[in-house]
Amino acid sequence: MISKIITELEFVADPVRRETSKTMFPTAMKYLGVRAPELRILLKNWWIEIKTWPPEKLIEFAKQLIGTEIFECNQVAFELLWMNKIALRLIRLADLEVLGKNMDNWATTDTFSVMVSGWVWRENQISDSDVLNWLNSNNRWWRRAAVVSTVPLNLRARGGKGDVKRTLMICEKVVTDRDDMIVKALSWALRELSKSDKTAVENFMEKYDEQLAGRVRREVYTKLETGRKNG
Repeated sequence: MISKIITELEFVADPVRRETSKTMFPTAMKYLGVRAPELRILLKNWWIEIKTWPPEKLIEFAKQLIGTEIFECNQVAFELLWMNKIALRLIRLADLEVLGKNMDNWATTDTFSVMVSGWVWRENQISDSDVLNWLNSNNRWWRRAAVVSTVPLNLRARGGKGDVKRTLMICEKVVTDRDDMIVKALSWALRELSKSDKTAVENFMEKYDEQLAGRVRREVYTKLETGRKNG
């Protein structure tokens, strides 16, 4: 099945798209250049067979996809897990460490965080301490994953109902982090939380205003005032 997936991904790959990735999201993984619409069609076809698998088999299969070190295969792994909530409910910290081992760009990190790690955290399958430990990593992508994992706590489209405590617990830890990937993630986390608890975000912004990066202040205040990221 792995060979089948790679072959079909290669068949629809776009060389132009492959070149643009060098500036869009540079990665050490092999990038084939498959666009999202084509990937969605393939996923739908593969799911016809995969949906009948036991959840344990799907988790191991996802890890094998990660092991290919192909960008699109990592995306497929996260998508397939998202499509099977029974499998997601079996995932623990050790599994996440394997599934996230190729994170070296924002696209892979964000898909991992929104579809897998954030959901697993929200369901209390990993602890707050586990996510806080990611913030201590020298790997900027695990730090970004910690921040972006707050998004599913609040994103209604992903089942989030709002979690002020855990979201701000993470946000407080990165207020002074000036890594661009962390700054952007912090802005995203606060903007998403503002949809369910605007007052909590307003209070947070007031408390840390002088310490926050300019991008965070600009985007979050604009969101609070206009409902949009950019004025």
